[in-house]
Amino acid sequence: MDYLPLFFDLRERDVLLIGGGDVALRKARLLVRAGARITLVSHRVLPELESLLELNRGLVIIGEYHPELLDGKVLVLAATDDDQLNERVHYDAVAQNVPVNVVDSPALCTFVFPAIVDRSPIVIGISSGGQSPVLARLLRAKLETWIPNGYSRLGQLVGRFRDKVKARFGSVNERRVFWESVLQGQVAERVFAGQDSAAEALLEQQIEQGNAQHQVGEVYLVGAGPGDPELLTFKALRLMQQADVVLYDRLVSPDVLDLCRRDADLVFVGKQRDNHAVPQEGINQLLIDHARAGKRVVRLKGGDPFIFGRGGEELERLKQEGIPFQVVPGITAASACSTYAGIPLTHRDYAQSVKFVTGQLKNRTSELDFAELVHPNQTIVFYMGLHTLDKLCDGLVRHGKSVDTPVAIVSRGTAQDQRVLTGTLNTIVSQQAEAQLPAPSLVIVGEVVALQPQLSWFGAAEAENRI
Repeated sequence: MDYLPLFFDLRERDVLLIGGGDVALRKARLLVRAGARITLVSHRVLPELESLLELNRGLVIIGEYHPELLDGKVLVLAATDDDQLNERVHYDAVAQNVPVNVVDSPALCTFVFPAIVDRSPIVIGISSGGQSPVLARLLRAKLETWIPNGYSRLGQLVGRFRDKVKARFGSVNERRVFWESVLQGQVAERVFAGQDSAAEALLEQQIEQGNAQHQVGEVYLVGAGPGDPELLTFKALRLMQQADVVLYDRLVSPDVLDLCRRDADLVFVGKQRDNHAVPQEGINQLLIDHARAGKRVVRLKGGDPFIFGRGGEELERLKQEGIPFQVVPGITAASACSTYAGIPLTHRDYAQSVKFVTGQLKNRTSELDFAELVHPNQTIVFYMGLHTLDKLCDGLVRHGKSVDTPVAIVSRGTAQDQRVLTGTLNTIVSQQAEAQLPAPSLVIVGEVVALQPQLSWFGAAEAENRI
């Protein structure tokens, strides 16, 4: 171990900073966040740096560094490009036993600044000992994606209840078991969901009962996006990796499913046209049954659960049964597939609005308000419209849409085998009859489709037909 990781308490303590440029500004921001009182010395000081110190009770000295400035300081930083000055600061600080850091000069440092993940009171430092700061920052970026900001509020909540827990549980082992259950259970999830008052009330109840066990689990309704696993949100990934049971549908890609917790029970409840592996009411009951068994259940849906995903229906049943739940939005197919196909849904010259429409109603018809859909300067996106494509095109044309209006079918959007077929309302049905693009597919109607040839970027394949 080249350096012993330590955490300095700098609140209301004096720190000396030498230098007045961009590097000094970055260090000053960090020191201010830690509550330090900064004395800065330099011949020139950036206005932004000077303002920062004025707002935070700092002192700016325009002039030369001298060793007497070290008196009473608990830390000193040199952020200058003057090698001789940096060496002087180092030797003066070492002589007075003051910890010193010279930026970008590990040999002149008695301490180094780590890359920091700040979820105060939880703080994580990652250091390469000055050998590779970029690598440390890359590792910090990974940790930032894994640790929600809610851990800050969770840490504060735990801190407020430490004494109560200590009084309630006599042994260290009992307290450890209790806190492990709390921090991996519903109290933590209530905090992450922004329900801090509910989390505090639940924690009070669990302390009073003497345990953190809960009778009812929780359901997480998670949008899995259109297929590309890199489009998942951080929150979706976190919940997927802690779920005990995952109910997933046909639109969830294998790559996304592979990111779920390895030992979770995976239950396929997918639906195809006129072929439901599990009826909707059966899915609702599975969610309820698993949650009542105390399990954390992810209901993983392709796209976004609240856009033609029947998420609202499932949550109504959970609410009726008193099952706690959270909802994690996903990138809906209209946004993701159009983007990966190179088709902007809105454009200042062509479309000032966009409509998401299901091409398949509850009774398997396409009785849509076509008169409302044919307004100019708007893009129409049909979900589940592949099987009624002829009726959709005919309805738009009968209600006044030009037969030359551009149309695109995006099949398996965002996947490596994505295919895009472009044509017009007059030609797309026959083109699809020949091409036989498979579901899941999205149908996009509007002038913006004409931009596809020049804006296409994903994958090597060109559109199969040009307008």
